[in-house]
Formats: sequence, C-alpha cells, structure tokens
Amino acid sequence: MLQKDKKIFLLIFMTVALVFASTSCSKLKISNLRANHHFSNANQYFTDGNYRRAIEEYEQALELNPELIQAYRFLGESYKKMYKPGDDSESNMARAEKALEALKKAYEADPTNRDIIYSLGDMYDLMSNFEEAEKLYLRILELEPTNMNNYYVVAGLYKRYAGEKEELKKKAESMYLRRIEQDPENPQGYAYMAKYYEEMRPVSDFDNAAKYYKFLIELEPEKGIHQYGVGTTYFWKAFRLQNQLSKEERMKLADQSEQYLKKAVEMDPSYSFSYSYLNILYRNVFANLYPDRYDRYIAEADRWQEKFNEVRKRELERIRLEEELRRGEGESTGGEGGN
Repeated sequence: MLQKDKKIFLLIFMTVALVFASTSCSKLKISNLRANHHFSNANQYFTDGNYRRAIEEYEQALELNPELIQAYRFLGESYKKMYKPGDDSESNMARAEKALEALKKAYEADPTNRDIIYSLGDMYDLMSNFEEAEKLYLRILELEPTNMNNYYVVAGLYKRYAGEKEELKKKAESMYLRRIEQDPENPQGYAYMAKYYEEMRPVSDFDNAAKYYKFLIELEPEKGIHQYGVGTTYFWKAFRLQNQLSKEERMKLADQSEQYLKKAVEMDPSYSFSYSYLNILYRNVFANLYPDRYDRYIAEADRWQEKFNEVRKRELERIRLEEELRRGEGESTGGEGGN
C-alpha cells in the first residue's frame, strides 16, 4: 500500500504542473484559475491524509471546471480512502458509491489512462466485485501488453479470489506463466511464481514452489537466497504434511532441506534466517523422525539458534546504521536545499 500511495502522490504533483503549464485562453478564465487553486489545495490535503477536506476542495474545483479529469480521479480516491471494506453500513456504502461515481466519470473522460482504469478496478476489488474488477484489469493488460507489472496486477486479482473458485487458481497460474514467457531470462517472473505456489491456500503447492526456486538457482547460481527458498519449502512440506507422508518421504525431505539450507549459509553467512530454519528443522522434524537421537538433534538445534541470535544481532545493527545514514543524508540534502 505504501508503494501505491507514493505513486499516487507523485502523479498528483505531476498533474498540478500540467494544469498550471497550460497557456490556452480558456485556462486563463477566472473560474478555471479558481478551480486550479482548489485543485492544488485538494492535492495537498490528499497528500496529508485529510481526505474529508480533500473531497471538499476537489468538489469545488469540479464545480468551477468540470473538465479537470484528474480531479474526478482523486475525488474518487479520497472517497476510496475513507471506505472500509466489509462494512455494509449506509454511510460506508454511500462513500463507495461516491467513489465509483467519480472514478467512472474520470474513466469516461479518459478511457485509455492506465492509472484511472486501475483506480476504478481497485475500487471494485475492494467492494469484492470480482467481475467488474477483472474487466478493468484485463483492459490494462490489453492496453499495455509489454508492461510486465500488468501481469502481476491481474494475477494478484485472481490469487485473492482463488479460494472462492478453483478455476481462478489456474487463471492466476496462467498469468504468472505469461509473464515468464514475455521475458524468460528475468528471474523476477520465477520468483513471483514460486511465491504464488508457496502462498497457495489452503495448502501450499510445495513441489511447484521448489521447482521454481530451482529455476532461480539456474538463473542466479551465485545467490544463496534461492538455496534458502528450496530449503524452507522442503522443511514446510515435511512439517505440515507429517500426517500425510510416510516416514521415508519425510526423511528424504528433511535431508534435502538440510542440504539446501547449509548451502545457503555457506553462500551467504550474513543472512540470519537460514540459521533459524536449520534450528527448527532439527528441532521439529529430525528430532521427531529419529527419537533415538533426540538429544543430539536438540543440541544441534540449540547451536543453530545461538548462531541465529548472533548473526541476527549484527544484521539488525547494520540495518539501524544504514537507516541512520539515510536519515543523515536526507537532513544534509534538506539543509543544502534551504540555503
């Protein structure tokens, strides 16, 4: 959500620049100048999260200049920000209708604008109106078939509703595969696919998740994080399906998990969670599979836990120092800008 809001704020300021850059005679009318003033105020309120005041200002801007298309869009976005999914109260549903009304007007005025289409589709999605959301997201894909992110937008929609309809799991899978086909050398597509299978509900598709993590190993053999992905996938299969798998199958999975996790540690000893998974692998799988070696495996688990604590402490300290450095650079830049 934060990333999406940042994009919205950037678009707001770009829109303001375009509005004030126009030099046509109609834009110089007093009413249009006043509309631009309200539009600018509204954008600031929107950026500040004061959506009620933003709505007032957008509505005044549109009253003075009904041709401000982006004002309709952000009026709809303001109502959307105030809408609470799942709340069927009269006031909340009224906000939903207001959001749809404004976003539809923006769409009618500019039917090829990706951001407007996405805004309207997102509103339908929030209202759990899958059919309308799907139409709009597919429209984005139709308009921009070479934009890789659009495949993730559509796949994400199918993924959210996959628990309701089995066919949507296949649609999501198909969309991720289409993304891979567009750029088969790009590891991002395989990473999304692995994550999709990993997060499948009610039960993860462990085998396919592991398969796509292995594709990532082939594409980026120098990255230990992909070894970690396979190792954790095998761990979860052995742990979550312990009542469905034979002891021999679980032993094999545990051995494979150990192999990949130790490889991840070897390739990137600074990544703490590889140690954490080795801890729970020994503690929750190996110790149960081999009760005669229980004490040995628990001692081994304790050793990996201690290593995790040590590496994680350094990891968090590094993160803290990096954040301090970024803040310091930001303050320095701000100071220079003020001089």
